[in-house]
Amino acid sequence: MAQHDKESVQKTNKMKVEIWSDIVCPFCYIGKRHFESALKSFSNADDIEIVWKSYQLDPETPKQQTKQNVYEYLASRKGISVEQSKSMHDNVVKMAFSAGLNYNFDKAIVANSYDAHRLIQLAKSKNLGDAAEESLFKAYFIEGKDIANHEMLINLGKEIGLEASSIKTMLESNQFSDEVERDSYEAVQIGVSGVPFFVIDGRYAVSGAQPVPVFLQTLQKAFESRK
Repeated sequence: MAQHDKESVQKTNKMKVEIWSDIVCPFCYIGKRHFESALKSFSNADDIEIVWKSYQLDPETPKQQTKQNVYEYLASRKGISVEQSKSMHDNVVKMAFSAGLNYNFDKAIVANSYDAHRLIQLAKSKNLGDAAEESLFKAYFIEGKDIANHEMLINLGKEIGLEASSIKTMLESNQFSDEVERDSYEAVQIGVSGVPFFVIDGRYAVSGAQPVPVFLQTLQKAFESRK
């Protein structure tokens, strides 16, 4: 068997973990960290293939910067007070800290994540999907960067190894829009109503930023059942 054929078979034999996620979803970054911690304890981690899927929690978020901060924006969308919104964000900050993440909502910029998802799809085509997710999460939740700004997306893409010209061409066209829409449609078909949502080996689902043991147990169960 030719070498490339062997590599193809090896990749096919890996257990796929599909993760529906949104860059502006605070629980998605926490879920990513919990899942990564589970993988560190999973003896067959090398046999896992992670596939990131696009999902927008709020497609109606303005594409241009709004004068509202994240506290005000959530309050207006949920019909609650700004004080209640801040309290909710404070609870998320504590949860994130437990996962090793230092969220800074005071710096966060309300942004539509559609073009960021297209960047992720471009990155996936170069086997850089996970790097793109990590970079965008960090930019939004920790560094307070505008992840809807095209110049910012070009810079973030360059940092993970993408060509600036490819990113610019993508952003100035409809490239990878079909991939984003396809992921969203697939989410509806399998009943995803919120993210993060993990589908392991096409048979087991984990919804939300569950504790590390939940991810580890599900990985072990799915892997054992393959045998």
